[in-house]
Amino acid sequence: MNKCYIEIHSTNKAKNDIDILMNRAGYRNIGSSKKPSGKIGKFFVKLGIILKIPFCLHKNEVLLIQYPFKKYYTYLCRVAHFRKCKVVTLIHDLGSFRRQKLTVPQEIKKLSHSDYIIVHNPSMKRWLEEQGCKVPMGCLEIFDYLSETKAIDYCPVTSVPQVIYAGGLGPRKNAFLYQLDDHISSYELNVYGKGLDEKVAQNWKHIIYKGFIPSDELISTNRGHFGLVWDGDSISACDGNWGEYLQYNNPHKTSFYIRCHLPVIIWNKAALAPFVRENKIGICVDSLEELNQRFNSMKEEEYAEIRQNIIAMSNRLSEGYYFYKAMQAACEKIQERK
Repeated sequence: MNKCYIEIHSTNKAKNDIDILMNRAGYRNIGSSKKPSGKIGKFFVKLGIILKIPFCLHKNEVLLIQYPFKKYYTYLCRVAHFRKCKVVTLIHDLGSFRRQKLTVPQEIKKLSHSDYIIVHNPSMKRWLEEQGCKVPMGCLEIFDYLSETKAIDYCPVTSVPQVIYAGGLGPRKNAFLYQLDDHISSYELNVYGKGLDEKVAQNWKHIIYKGFIPSDELISTNRGHFGLVWDGDSISACDGNWGEYLQYNNPHKTSFYIRCHLPVIIWNKAALAPFVRENKIGICVDSLEELNQRFNSMKEEEYAEIRQNIIAMSNRLSEGYYFYKAMQAACEKIQERK
């Protein structure tokens, strides 16, 4: 079954990695091989892609669309079906959740134009089914993460474990950070990123601001022991629009930590928590207030086992294991339904 995709040179790391993996596997690119510059350039390149696609699709091909594809998604599905092709949609983000750019019925109607949907995890699949989506679905499990740089193989736990948090540091998304310092006693938290309120941060005792470091550089230079996956307003639970979304999505940050060889700390109710437990690649907590006790009781052998599992997982993410597995399942399902 021949496969094709639309390369659009996104600024989104996860989408670009999928483009690279499709190219490596020999999928036919019906998008643009040239990277546009500037807003006007991007507009005309995308317009050119949209106009030429009806003439580029071949009968019985499978077209993979990375979602969201903004206003052209429904058009692409209709053109593909007109050309007797099947559409597989890989979801990166749902517009009806955090940003609420669509209503839930609007989103379900759009996605229903697909022949198969690759969702993040069973929680997202269940939610879409509950909202009325009847398209066959399969789970990605976790996002792959491509990088030419390599992490250190092993970092023994010292008397003070080092936890890393990387990402946006503004109070709007991550208010929990500004409450956490008073609840830390048995570890240090190193934060990387932009948007920090430095007036508040200068009074921290256990949280250390490391500034912004490019992701590839952080992969090869970090000397941490765990990576923290947490969003929202509270240290007691992931709440607010950003925090609650963890119950349905796979944060790309998790894959980044794995490529850093960092076992993950994640909220017990997060959609990725079962994956973390089943693969023994980190610890799941109900509240960040639990961390002091968890670190105090953790034995060196337990950490060493988790770290070895993380290294094995990192190797799979570097090869596109989960994307290729999900696409194979998608194509098999489409073949069954012919």
